[in-house]
Formats: sequence, structure tokens, C-alpha cells
Amino acid sequence: MEFGMFHEFRCAPGSAHADVFRSAFAEIDAAERMGLDVIWLGELHMDPARSVLSSPLTVASAIAARTRRIRIGTAVQVLPLAHPVRIAEEAATVDQISQGRLIFGVGRSGLPRGYDAYGVSYAESQERFAEALALIKRAWTETGFSYEGRFFSCKNVSLSPAPYQRPHPPIRVAASSPDTFPAVGTLGDTVMAAARAGALNELIPNVLAYRAAWREAGHPGQGGVYLRIPVYVAETEARAREEPQASIMNLYRVLGARIEASAEQAGARGIERRAERGRKLQTLTYEQALRDRLVVGTPGRVVERLHQINEELGCDGILAELNCGGGIPAARVANSLRMFCEQVLPRFR
Repeated sequence: MEFGMFHEFRCAPGSAHADVFRSAFAEIDAAERMGLDVIWLGELHMDPARSVLSSPLTVASAIAARTRRIRIGTAVQVLPLAHPVRIAEEAATVDQISQGRLIFGVGRSGLPRGYDAYGVSYAESQERFAEALALIKRAWTETGFSYEGRFFSCKNVSLSPAPYQRPHPPIRVAASSPDTFPAVGTLGDTVMAAARAGALNELIPNVLAYRAAWREAGHPGQGGVYLRIPVYVAETEARAREEPQASIMNLYRVLGARIEASAEQAGARGIERRAERGRKLQTLTYEQALRDRLVVGTPGRVVERLHQINEELGCDGILAELNCGGGIPAARVANSLRMFCEQVLPRFR
């Protein structure tokens, strides 16, 4: 099983942006030394109180230059916000600099904040995403082609540099709504699911639908499923439960309010049940979160919980959110990362 750490380059209240970058790079350097497989980078726009990670491919390039082994993933590159040929060029450049360590995670984002800032219609996000992903795949595998679509066009494209990995970096597609899972399976792409806004047991039918669509489309094997989930490890059960509680619960309140508000905006679909899910997050208790949405405990308990999740979902990898909510002190995050790498990962090797 592959294990990675999800990072948002979170801003602590009153912190200078330069300090945020310095601290985040220090955590990533430690993750490389400790043997973690992947560092995953979010993409967040116009949210200065939360994050400075608005340009994940730029940050990925910096990580590639300062590391030698750890893989670098985007979780996710928001495709509708830029021209896909430009994204293809930048991602191929990171793949070259890292000598084939890029994992290209993509999505359209569940919230419209970035779309509003860029003047892009969130109502068009699904169609823009599908067109952009198809065009990126072509740019990585074809030369001298032209394209005229509804949202994007290009002429005589021959990408330079080409990706280091052939035919291109691994593509993983974020999915949250029930109809997205089979759509990703039909395309033959790997899926990334998240336990942040929903309970783990809600993912089971979605993963089954993904694998069924994969088989029906005639793809070999059964596809790939990667799970993004909050993880916290400590020396005792009491510490593991208490130390991340305030940060995690604050995230659920803020995220729940944003999801509920987004239900009224263009581009929200009934199948996503945003208002319902947003209200549920805002009233969620910590005990419910521990039972249904988190992996928290001593190393032994975390190993046990991850084995259980793997049996239920058949995961190929975990994207661990070690600082869910961004409010856990850096020293505690560092301790959780150390215990995760030293005492949890070896049990899955």
C-alpha cells in the first residue's frame, strides 16, 4: 500500500507567508528522510487566512529540486481554472525535474471560491474539467495536433518538454459525487476519494460502482482507489483523541458552512446533496467523526483501523491529513509524522 501526506501549506494566525513555506518544506524534508512515499499538494485560492498553496506545480518543482526519492502528487490540480496545454507543459516540466516522480491528481474543486476570483463559471466546471483532461492527455501523447472545443482551443501542439514518464505521469481523478465514480472507471483512470465530508461507509457503494464501470469498459485489472483521510498518531489513545480535536472540529464547522452555502450557487447539482451534507458536518460530534471519518490512535490502533478500511474499500494507498484543520501545533504534527512513518508504515510493507 502507498502512503502519502496531504499538505495545504496552512497559515497559522498571524504567521508570515515566508514562515509558512519554511515550515512546510521542513516537514516535507522530514517525510523524505523517514521514508514516506508521496507528498500531496492541495490547490487553494484567495484564502490568505488558511493557505499559501495556490500554485501546486510551482511548489512541486521546488520540492523536486530539494528531494531525491519522495514522489510528488497534486491533490488536486483544478483543471478548469487554466488552459490545459499550459498545465500539461508545467506538469511535464515538474516530471522532468523530478525524474519521473510526479503523480498528476486532478479535479474541479467542490467549492466555487477560486472560480469566482478567476471569472470562470462554476456551472461549467464539469464540462470544462472533462475537456481539459482529454486535451492534457492528447498533449502528452500526440505531436502536431490542433483542437477546437467548447471551452479550449489550440493549434499545432507539440509539447516541450515531454513528460519524463511514458506515456505520461500517473493520473488520479478526485471523485465525491456518486455519478463521478463510475465515470472515472469508464475512462480507465485511477480514483481518489475523500472521507472528509462524508462517512467512510458511504464510499463503499461508490467504489463498487467504480470497479464495475472499469470492468464493463474492458480495462484490465480492477483500477486503483486512493483514500484521503485525516490521520493522527500519538503515544496514548487519550493524547491521540484530545490533541487534534479542536482543529478537526473547527474544520468541520467551517467546511460545513461553505458546503451548505455553495448549494445555492450555479453549478451545484442535486445529486451532490450539498445543503444536507453541509448541515450534517456542522452538527457532527467528535465521537461520530472518530467512528466514521478519522483514523486516530496509538500506532497499533492506527494499523488496525487502516487494515479494516482496506478490507472494506480495497485501497491502493492513503493520503493522510496529519494536520486536519491546520490548527495542530507543528511539534505535534512532527511527532505524529514520525510515529506514522516509523511504527505504522512498516506494518504494510
